[in-house]
Amino acid sequence: MTEIVLLVGGGGREHAIARALADDCVLYNCAGNRNPGIAALAEDCEILDATDPEAVTSYAREIEATLAVIGPEAPLEAGVVDALDDAGIYAFGPRREQARIETDKAFQRDFLDEHEIPGNPDFETFEDIERACAYIEAYDGNLAVKPAGLTGGKGVRVVGDQLTAEEAKAYLRDSEYDRVVLEERLVGEEFTIQALVANGEFRASPAVQDHKRAYEGDRGPNTGGMGSYSDTTRELPFMTDGEYEEAVSILEATVDALEDYKGILYGQFMLTPDGPKVVEFNARFGDPEAMNILPVLETLLLNVLVGAREGEALPDLEFAEQATVCKYAVPDGYPEDPAAGTAIGIDPESAGDALLFYASVEERDGGIYTTTSRAIAVVGLADTIADAEGIADEALSVAGEGLRVRHDIGTPELVRARIDHMAELRE
Repeated sequence: MTEIVLLVGGGGREHAIARALADDCVLYNCAGNRNPGIAALAEDCEILDATDPEAVTSYAREIEATLAVIGPEAPLEAGVVDALDDAGIYAFGPRREQARIETDKAFQRDFLDEHEIPGNPDFETFEDIERACAYIEAYDGNLAVKPAGLTGGKGVRVVGDQLTAEEAKAYLRDSEYDRVVLEERLVGEEFTIQALVANGEFRASPAVQDHKRAYEGDRGPNTGGMGSYSDTTRELPFMTDGEYEEAVSILEATVDALEDYKGILYGQFMLTPDGPKVVEFNARFGDPEAMNILPVLETLLLNVLVGAREGEALPDLEFAEQATVCKYAVPDGYPEDPAAGTAIGIDPESAGDALLFYASVEERDGGIYTTTSRAIAVVGLADTIADAEGIADEALSVAGEGLRVRHDIGTPELVRARIDHMAELRE
């Protein structure tokens, strides 16, 4: 039987998912935009509101989809999976209630606390902003300030890193947040492990380190992610295999506590001198982390989806022993004052040995142009992180004017700094 797969979403992460599926099924796509990379792989790309369960389900019925994959978090929060499942179309993604592990940070922390899942930092939730400000003032130490709802990875502020306690209070008072979570600031090195989950089982991927800050040297405001890297092994250079396994055990405990969860469970961790701690969980592939993991996944992603639907044991995941470095090119001024309309000079052919993934772009006048968000990502694959970084950086040299890149991601200097940082913290 030929599977007809509907991919929901139109960003760089979804382009990576499409590339991992297209050769093994008949692929369709629906999203609020037309991604030229996905369009080149899919039978059809339907423009619709991907957070409208009825619209997505109607299109899935029209194409006679046998499977669906949800890329972004917003359709999960909107209940798109619930609607597809209820229509008899198996959707690889959590239903709205289970997706609260990402979409409601207050629920997330309470859930981990209730189920005694290791790695949960000290936290308090507030619906009264003035009470939250009083807590910041009285707290002995630094805090991470998090809106309880979705903010596209851009709402978190860290006292002692990005702002002072006084600035944190001003940030909350100037915001329109109705609930905030204040958490103990975790110090160490962040990393992500993404797991594919279904039927009470999970299969974990290698660790990835993302870089949220806009500018080189980890300066500037947070973004959706400027790039990321992975190593030839499951762990990253600054961690041990035992620390990787400890993070996987936290994922396992979370999967065990989440009844009937299916889809991706993305664990973002901080490696501290006391081991991995939970920064947050997401209910979908990371963007850019999906672009590190999926190109080296040797197990057919479609086989995972079919096994999940059929209630079978998930296949073991095999990954090529290659390092990856992903770098995003963003419009000048991103994220605070991005300039749209810049022509993108790189295409899949001119990317050389790198893989090119389109994110938020507009195809017009025979060319591809930036919008106001992250535009394109390139991924280098090689036997070392340094070589993968060189491949990615060389590809971006032809991306064109008006685009900005964090060239330091994956460089030997940055990786060494991460190793030295953890060594210093462990002393």
